[in-house]
Amino acid sequence: GREFLRLYPNAKILVCTQKDFKKENRKRLVARIATNDWDAVIISHSMFSKIPVSSQIMKQYIEEEISHIDKAISQIGGRYRFSRKVKILERHRKQLETELQELYNAQNKDDVVSFEELGVDRLFVDVADEFKNLGARTKLNRIAGISQHTSQKAFDLFLKTRYISQLRNGKGGIVFATATPIANSMVELYT
Repeated sequence: GREFLRLYPNAKILVCTQKDFKKENRKRLVARIATNDWDAVIISHSMFSKIPVSSQIMKQYIEEEISHIDKAISQIGGRYRFSRKVKILERHRKQLETELQELYNAQNKDDVVSFEELGVDRLFVDVADEFKNLGARTKLNRIAGISQHTSQKAFDLFLKTRYISQLRNGKGGIVFATATPIANSMVELYT
């Protein structure tokens, strides 16, 4: 916060603390973010992940993934319909359908403002290497270095950056910063 004010002395900023994200204070903080015209809101990674995306954003993502899976299955073709790849894709499709059904049945447990309602139009993520564990979708399986498993933290940021990208028609608005070199794989670079 101090560094930001040193660079932009007239900026209206909000620096969120751990105390702000205690369960009893979270709704009030999120409402403050949504109802004020901040130049910047500085928030830790762990607190940022507690601000949910809406069920509509999740539903849209799951439906798109199901569509991709259906296309992949149809590309594999009829004579390979009992192959291991098809079975894996069908299992993944079933998991996504279950998640989608849970979204339809879910009641809002915590009626906190969703990420989209905050009015965020740009996102700057420092220490972005903490979000590198985002699985890569591929027709290939069991290849060293290509993980299809995704951490919840990386997935949450993926959905939020995807929303901002759509909001800005794919024209910027997202900056990742890190001093950690890429060490593990091409998937890490892709992410």
